[in-house]
Amino acid sequence: MTQDLFRGDAYRKECGATVTAISEQGIALNRSVFYPLGGGQAGDAGALVLADGTEVSIADTRKGKDEAGQFTGDVFHVPVLAGDGPISFQAFCDMRGLKVGDSVTARIDWARRHRLMRFHTTTHLLCHLVPQLVNGCSITPDYARLDFNMTDPLDKDALTAGIAKLVAAAHPVTVGSITDEELDANPALVKSMSVQPPRGSGRVRTIRIGEQTLIDFQPCGGTHVANTSEIGAVVVTKIEKKSATTRRVVLGFAG
Repeated sequence: MTQDLFRGDAYRKECGATVTAISEQGIALNRSVFYPLGGGQAGDAGALVLADGTEVSIADTRKGKDEAGQFTGDVFHVPVLAGDGPISFQAFCDMRGLKVGDSVTARIDWARRHRLMRFHTTTHLLCHLVPQLVNGCSITPDYARLDFNMTDPLDKDALTAGIAKLVAAAHPVTVGSITDEELDANPALVKSMSVQPPRGSGRVRTIRIGEQTLIDFQPCGGTHVANTSEIGAVVVTKIEKKSATTRRVVLGFAG
């Protein structure tokens, strides 16, 4: 299983690691700072730096799946396959002399990751401003969106102003955890209808925004900034009526 260093420290940009598997899913490491696609957040991009200094560009990061589609515990780094025609991951790695057991440095595209962190934290602020269940989410480096299960209209300018106020208030963002039993006793903490928090370890990772004043508290496995002031200027670019019971809010960076 891959040790997921990104969960304990979202600001860690690189780490040393050992290649544990090469398959059509990509390149698995024993430890990684790369966040795999999940919870609506895009997987990280970056590079694996080999012992001789060669860089293997990583286009995406995904959770390993078995034949039944269940998560294996491995995180696979998907390389950019450069060549004159179709090529397998194994052949690509063979060409570069990369094999299981090799030591590499895993280095994320930090500018891209930081945008994801800023957007993801903003979606939590939206959950405070729009206290409705979420039935869809997508967080990319260029935009983010939340789909709220509701029928009432939303005001784009009012939400933008609300976000700006929460950003300016510089609320701390804290990573914590609760037990499975605590979550079962407080089901309202789960605000997503489409994504359930990962279980299995006995504890569920949480994100809390606010100290004296609680802004948001919910289970979440994504990467976030440490303080809302770090989000910067994020605005609501669009509000859509996706269905009779769904209102979509789209976020973008100002300027």
